[in-house]
Amino acid sequence: MRTKQYRVALSEAERAELLLLIGRGAAPARTIRRAHLLLAAADDLLDADVAHALHTSVATVMRVRRRFAEAPPDGRLQHVLYDRPRPGAAPKLDAKGEATLIALACSPPPTGRTSWSLQLLADKLVELHVVESISDESVRRTLGKKPAQAVEGRALVHRPRGRGL
Repeated sequence: MRTKQYRVALSEAERAELLLLIGRGAAPARTIRRAHLLLAAADDLLDADVAHALHTSVATVMRVRRRFAEAPPDGRLQHVLYDRPRPGAAPKLDAKGEATLIALACSPPPTGRTSWSLQLLADKLVELHVVESISDESVRRTLGKKPAQAVEGRALVHRPRGRGL
């Protein structure tokens, strides 16, 4: 039998916490999979067997073992089970920019147009120096999360076929 570089030795409290987490089933799937993985690894199963049983890769099993071994003793389950927060990109539009977008979408469309398109709104925001650049997709997402359509009781912008708002 091959030796493992990182061993998982769970205390009874940690094992009980993992079983409780799995039993509740209210955690994200990734967290529950990691809990199952830790329990299987603690039972000294081979990485390939654990990966096959949990429908994941051997690299994932090895990565979780390593995170467990390198985690500080206090709170090591939290370190392994949950990802660090990811900041993501900053929003293109602040509250004032969103208000400007909604006001634009509610305003009459440009001359020669029957309605605003997402690209027209994006171009107008850049023209008004609200943002330096913005995509029609960002405009769509911003309008989609706002209850602005209830203001006019109609669709605010023309949506190209095949794209939902």
